[in-house]
Amino acid sequence: MPPTLDGKLVVAISSRAVFDFEEENLVFERDDDAAYRALQRERLDECARPGVAGALVRKLLRFDPPDRPESQRRIEVVVVSRNDPVSGLRVFRSARQAGLRLERGVFTRGRAPWRYLTPLKANLFLSANADDVAAALAAGIPAARVFPQSVLASESHPDEIRIAFDGDAVLFSDESERVFQQGGLEAFHRHEAERATLPLPPGPFKPLLEALHRLQHEDAPSESERGLLAPDRAPVGIRTALVTARSAPAHERAIRTLMDWGIEVDEAMFLGGLEKGPF
Repeated sequence: MPPTLDGKLVVAISSRAVFDFEEENLVFERDDDAAYRALQRERLDECARPGVAGALVRKLLRFDPPDRPESQRRIEVVVVSRNDPVSGLRVFRSARQAGLRLERGVFTRGRAPWRYLTPLKANLFLSANADDVAAALAAGIPAARVFPQSVLASESHPDEIRIAFDGDAVLFSDESERVFQQGGLEAFHRHEAERATLPLPPGPFKPLLEALHRLQHEDAPSESERGLLAPDRAPVGIRTALVTARSAPAHERAIRTLMDWGIEVDEAMFLGGLEKGPF
């Protein structure tokens, strides 16, 4: 049978998120495509530095030991990029030199790549291009923008992936958000209190949380087994959080919705409109 991505957590990610191609990108943004491609050719054998999502990619790939057959892998990371195919050669060479098992990629030479996310069965798309992220979201595919100029992802939790989800219009539909926008906070609380036991419709990021939940509950090595594994083969944990502007009593419908879906989160923060960033 041909290979399939069915049943896997598929993360599609742009090359600028995996590797630091900002110097090369400055050339590209000057509308000098030929100079950009020439620069990438010159640097084919030069391993690119890790990008802002490089640490995340490394953690994701650790879910599957190097010797695990492809048919049994739980996670697939696919490079989906506006780069040209020759630049894609450098991406794969850099991945190999960095010890990242990246095997699949789509390179579109400047064209929007989001249309390939559906046949890839992507659960998440990470890109530095705001237009591509917006197009993916419009197509119903969970997507988020990464900022290459930001500080590289923290290594303070090298054995754990931490992902926080907003509630309304993210995990859940925008039904309640529209009530708030049209009628204000009082109308929102009244709407939620009347429907406290009625599950919220799913939002675009529910499939991603479902996939993470499945990974969390698969068999994991015991503590004694963990101690025998090399650091690069030790299992990675997942910790999820719901971070929402909701507060009591609107919290109840959110929790009951997750219960109805059969999904657990490790943390829940009902901030009542407080700024979410510090959390």
